[in-house]
Amino acid sequence: MTVEFRLLGDLEVRIRGRVVNLGHARQRGVLAALLVDANRTVPVSVLLDRVWSDHLPQRARNALSGYVSRIRRLLSGTDEVSIARLPDGYRLTVDPAAVDLHRFHDLVSRARECLDGNEAVRLFEQALGLWHGDAFGCLEAPWLDGVRVSLNAQRLAAELDRNDQALRCGRHAMLQGELSASSAAHPQDERLAGQAMLALYRCGRQAEALHRYEKLRQNLAEELGADPSPPLQQLYKQILTADPALAPAGAGLSTNDTPVPRQLPAAPRAFTGRAAELAALDALLDNVSGDPPPAVVISAVSGTAGVGKTALAVHWGHRVAEAFADGQLYVNLRGFDPSGSVTAAEAVRGFLDALGVPPQRIPAGLDAQAALYRSLLAGKRMLIVLDNARDAEHARPLLPGMPGCLVMVTSRNELTGLLAAEGAHSITLDLMTGGEAHDLLAARLGAQRVQAEPDAAAQIITRCSRLPLPLTIMAARAVTRPDFPLSALADELGRTGTALDALDAADPRTNLRAVFWWSYRTLSEPAARLFRLLGTHPGPDISVSAAASLAALPVAQTRALLAELTHDHLLAEDTPGRFGFHDLLRAYAIEQNRLSESEPERTQAAHRLLYHYLHTARAAAMQASPTRDPITIGRPPPGVILEEPGAPDSAMDWFTREHHVLLGAIGLAERTGFSTYIWQLAWTMTTFLDRRGHWNDWVQTGLAAVAAARKLDDPVEQARAHRYTARAYTRLDRLADAHAHLEQALELYSESVDRVGLAEAHLRLGQVLDRQGHQAKALDHAIEALQLFRAAGWLAGEAAALNAVGWYQALLGDYRQALVSCGEALPRLQELGDRQGQADTWDSLGYVHHHLGRQRQAVTSYRNAISLYRELGDRYDEAVSLGYLGDAHNAAGERAAAVAAWRKALSVLDGLNHPEAEQVRRKLAGR
Repeated sequence: MTVEFRLLGDLEVRIRGRVVNLGHARQRGVLAALLVDANRTVPVSVLLDRVWSDHLPQRARNALSGYVSRIRRLLSGTDEVSIARLPDGYRLTVDPAAVDLHRFHDLVSRARECLDGNEAVRLFEQALGLWHGDAFGCLEAPWLDGVRVSLNAQRLAAELDRNDQALRCGRHAMLQGELSASSAAHPQDERLAGQAMLALYRCGRQAEALHRYEKLRQNLAEELGADPSPPLQQLYKQILTADPALAPAGAGLSTNDTPVPRQLPAAPRAFTGRAAELAALDALLDNVSGDPPPAVVISAVSGTAGVGKTALAVHWGHRVAEAFADGQLYVNLRGFDPSGSVTAAEAVRGFLDALGVPPQRIPAGLDAQAALYRSLLAGKRMLIVLDNARDAEHARPLLPGMPGCLVMVTSRNELTGLLAAEGAHSITLDLMTGGEAHDLLAARLGAQRVQAEPDAAAQIITRCSRLPLPLTIMAARAVTRPDFPLSALADELGRTGTALDALDAADPRTNLRAVFWWSYRTLSEPAARLFRLLGTHPGPDISVSAAASLAALPVAQTRALLAELTHDHLLAEDTPGRFGFHDLLRAYAIEQNRLSESEPERTQAAHRLLYHYLHTARAAAMQASPTRDPITIGRPPPGVILEEPGAPDSAMDWFTREHHVLLGAIGLAERTGFSTYIWQLAWTMTTFLDRRGHWNDWVQTGLAAVAAARKLDDPVEQARAHRYTARAYTRLDRLADAHAHLEQALELYSESVDRVGLAEAHLRLGQVLDRQGHQAKALDHAIEALQLFRAAGWLAGEAAALNAVGWYQALLGDYRQALVSCGEALPRLQELGDRQGQADTWDSLGYVHHHLGRQRQAVTSYRNAISLYRELGDRYDEAVSLGYLGDAHNAAGERAAAVAAWRKALSVLDGLNHPEAEQVRRKLAGR
């Protein structure tokens, strides 16, 4: 289709993507009148009335004929549209799909007939997405005004129908911000108020939902002397009593394109026993099979280390997976891992990713993320496995808020908090019975081999304390040595006979060191050395190249050793190319490392590992943000494998995989005395942590960098660390903290020769002062930064400072000079390929054009900024530009487009829990 007609906003015609100049308003009015009744004959008298109303000129028919002729010539570039003069009028013939108005009607009609809720929502969204302002834009005529009113009513009706369908599908989290704004803009619309109340309630904001009702009730009473309708009163009562019937019947945020999460690890091979525990778990299914289900069901599985809690949870999860049509979520919380546990915030973030939430829609802060997670689970039937929780508080933020899901929490500790407060069903997993342990060995080794040496099999079972984990490891060793009699294995196990101190020594039944020792001592020496060294790795898992650096071995040899460790069940490859320990094995590896490796060897291994991560992270940081002021790192120690992350998107993917590893690497650098690596690693992570919204992590790495630089007595690096710590605090709107860090940075830089760093500090302080309302002082700091960048010859900094100067000039009302400053900055940033700087400058230019009354240029500038911010994943700045875009549309009289932009801005800011959301909400309410 080469031609496209737009009526739902400014009247526009595009032929092969190029906008056609349609001439003056009267001629555009003739085209609009024909398009509204496309493919139907419009009588001449009707056309005359639509275009001129009661003010017909003397030769109106001749003028009309001339306008139609000129329109034909304008459309001559395509054969897909024609205008015919018929005896009784004119007819414009075109494919209805080429006219957004008729496409809107078709999509809405299809959506209302669609039986698939998610498909209906998609069709409604597609229809509403055709609108880009008030119908017919700025064209004015009595007939057009009447059609415009009708179309706006149809648009609102489609929005309301879309809202109903989306709420039925459980997509309340997506709608909540938009509904709140819409209901505020239409304070007496009871249907809209009911939708907003339901969305708020399902998002865990019951009090706000009730407040919304009370506000509507007061408004109706004061303005109309009426009460809310009976359906709305009934909804109020249901929310007040937390009626389970309000849970959505359909799936949550997911669409047809969103995969159902299936996160359970592979089912354990040859699982045996645990019949009573499996029956108890089966009984819980009845509590989630009702419609609606009566409650959130929680099973707390506790027991000593190695007793098989994870195996039970995963085995049962696979057995009943079909009962949970919306999928399974799984996380190993590593509550007893010596290297540190997975925090609730990290787990929630992982679950949001698995549920298909785009990064730009994930809010900042655990509370907001947990609320979104609970909202997405509303109405779903999912199995959620929280493995290896430290205690009840470790798991509590990950519990659903509404019925329908079954949660399994495993822990070494009794989860009394969940039992008391959440009514969890307790399953204490004890040692296997002798018969179950015997069946486990028989399943792994074959019944004939076990029956041939019953006494030896019994000794192995006893010396493994009837724990599934050591029994499994011993069985694996026996399988790899089929010529060894079981008696030899039993004797060896009995001779080593010592306990693993990392376990609770008060429990005499846990005798795992002997088991681990037997498996460990049969490794090749290179594999045993790698096993020991892996105990010092700070993260949850490790890549092949990082392991090769740790051991100072070639990648191919390291891969073979990792395969040996995996084969012997001393390591697990949970995802392709990434290897991790069970926490007991990690404890044993750490112990063997301390026994077998000298202090210098451990230090050298840490040095190699840290350099590997630093080198790769630095390369990834420069790929993600090419115009950054780079840091210089020293030469690699011998044995380091250098890895290149590739293109910018690949660089961000690498940071995503290694995020928690890098945080752990900073901790390893602190423990091993490599203070330089602390601030260098912190520097590499700033762009990733900022764009992905991990601002609290950013603060923590920044503070660690400050402490490390202070310990090194390096004022320049201390100043740099203060500078990016201040940026993190600015993102979190902790302006006093940001100001204090920047003042320290300025003081330190003033005593150094680093003019670029000093300029950066001035630039960042200007941003903080701007947020604090001191624009004149901010301009002074931006000018100082500009002069310093120019003196240092740092082009990227100079361009950024030019934009900052222009921005503050605009805020102070000097729009002409601001246009000059920003106009000088933009081409430099484009030449440098600095997308962040370009986005910032387009935003500044939009602001300047808006205040100069050039709303078309303002809209174009803001759209350019928004597009770049979205590419970068910069949610906050995108929302700010959306807010300004709405202002520009509003100033141009494009009220619907303004509301659409403000609603999008409000949705992002609400998702970030940012206080600036209230400013946007006031704009919407003020309309």
